Amino acid sequence: MRSSLPKINCAKPEIKAKALLELKNTCSQCNACSLASTRTSVVFSDGNSNANIMLIAEAPGIDEDACGIPFVGKSGQVLDKFLQDAGIDRNNDLYICNVVKCRPPQNRVPSNQEISACKSYLLGQIAIVKPKVILLCGTVAAETFIKEDYKVSEIRGKWLNIFNDIDTMVIYHPSYLLRNHSTEENSPRWLMAKDLLNIKRKLIEIEKRNE
Repeated sequence: MRSSLPKINCAKPEIKAKALLELKNTCSQCNACSLASTRTSVVFSDGNSNANIMLIAEAPGIDEDACGIPFVGKSGQVLDKFLQDAGIDRNNDLYICNVVKCRPPQNRVPSNQEISACKSYLLGQIAIVKPKVILLCGTVAAETFIKEDYKVSEIRGKWLNIFNDIDTMVIYHPSYLLRNHSTEENSPRWLMAKDLLNIKRKLIEIEKRNE
């Protein structure tokens, strides 16, 4: 289940910012797969590059493609509400990115070739940001790094050892919650709220260690 990352020395915030900008500029000119011909925008990231938590989702949707920012559509609104309820600040506590940086037509699931073409950008983001926690949001993000057979419903909410020194958890994708409205105990929405409270506790632990 382990995944190796490139070694990038970005200890200083200004070096980190420069490295991310260079990676973003390279990504914005990428034509390694067919999505380059159909995209409006490359959706590279949002949030705080110095955050302790990195959230990795699947791919941009139509709203994200239009403005170049992840999670601004209906799924983003759901995510924002759950984060707010858990006391997690999207702008300060998270760095958000996707496995695939360009929108697949009709919001279809990205192909293995598209994921492979984009993976170096994602691994670069992880190596530069150096988060303390990674959230794999949904099936595609999880499958990018977990090769064993599993179900998101069975693996979500558990702390996993995928990257050295980075606590990793699989969580439900907000688009899945849009199709599941129940908040009863053990429903997807109930479990998502529970998982984010667990993540908030981890964030508090990290911040106390850094004091």
